[in-house]
Amino acid sequence: MNIDKLVDCLLSVAPLEQVTDKYFSYSRQVVEKFGEAEVIYAVFMRRRVIAACEPAIQLIQRLVPEAEITKFYDEGEIVPSEEKLFEVKGPYSKLSEVETVMLQKVGIPCVSANNAYEMCRAMPNAAFMDMHARHGAGVEMNLLAAYGAAIGSKTAQSQENKTKGFIGSSQDLTASLFGAEKGMGTMPHALIGYADGDVLKATKMFVETVTDAPVIVSLVDYAGLEVTDSLRCAQWFYEEVKLDKQGKQFGVRLDTHGGRFAEGLDFESSVDVVGDWLKVHGEYNIVEKVLGTRAFQLDYNDIIVDHVRRTLFGKGVSVAAVIHVRRALDEAGFKDAQMVVSSGFDAQKCLVMGAANAPVNLVGTGSYLPTTLSETYSTADIVSYDGKARTKLGREHLFD
Repeated sequence: MNIDKLVDCLLSVAPLEQVTDKYFSYSRQVVEKFGEAEVIYAVFMRRRVIAACEPAIQLIQRLVPEAEITKFYDEGEIVPSEEKLFEVKGPYSKLSEVETVMLQKVGIPCVSANNAYEMCRAMPNAAFMDMHARHGAGVEMNLLAAYGAAIGSKTAQSQENKTKGFIGSSQDLTASLFGAEKGMGTMPHALIGYADGDVLKATKMFVETVTDAPVIVSLVDYAGLEVTDSLRCAQWFYEEVKLDKQGKQFGVRLDTHGGRFAEGLDFESSVDVVGDWLKVHGEYNIVEKVLGTRAFQLDYNDIIVDHVRRTLFGKGVSVAAVIHVRRALDEAGFKDAQMVVSSGFDAQKCLVMGAANAPVNLVGTGSYLPTTLSETYSTADIVSYDGKARTKLGREHLFD
């Protein structure tokens, strides 16, 4: 999907006068009565982001073609907190009502870009899939978050060419933003329920029905038998399917509920699993590796340290769970099986997984692209009226 098609979707929701804040319409009426003014809007955010502003910029250009836009950062550049992303210069009567929709299109892609960048940098050896769709507020949010994820992924790849980054989306709508022809996915838990709670039965149904999926992924946590069901499904695939369907790949997906340990694990055994793995594949002091010098400033029971520890050894999709299932597949001879993970993969969880060199092939993430909606709020202030610098007290830094 190119930007033109994305903007077409954003403009198709409703007429501008119906979606702008009413006080901006009132402002337009006042200016039309008392005389036009040429103004400059400065657009910024209150947190560090990565510039992903083209949807907003092209939207402005569609609505007010005569507007002049000055970008201070190229797409994909890191933007410090409070720094101007871009300025918009033009007639106040025409720009006033654009402010609402303009700001709606800035924050979500810029924050999503930053979060995707951090995820990809943390786990350069794993590919990522955008699963934001069902966590978003609709088509607009899906498009904006996916666009941002694509920009952040490209920034991570440009800094380290071995970074795999985002390769696809769970939606056909946003797939092309990641260079894919259509959406990708595994199976939902509900399909396993439909198959009498048997993941192997569901996998067989899936293979028989969905013939165009290049990778067959069994969702193995439904019955709490992550290891047993991984081996059952892998054995069936490699013995009965692979010979008939050349080119197909097999994988298992861990989405273990955060309230329980994966099959065969508890806290103590998880510590042993990770410890044995790190002797060969990484550094044992993950807390220090993840937090750097901050690790020495935090108490052992600090909430951040506790989050790192739970990601390593805790319930749900932990580093230990990933290693445990991977080891079982390898020992059974299924070393080609892919490891797909989801559930709670925010930037910090990715950082821990990456620091531990967890054997992950693909990460499904979505609700953590914009982690908190309040972080996505962007702001615009007029900083010039007919060439005279003027703005509200406290925003004078925007004059620079």
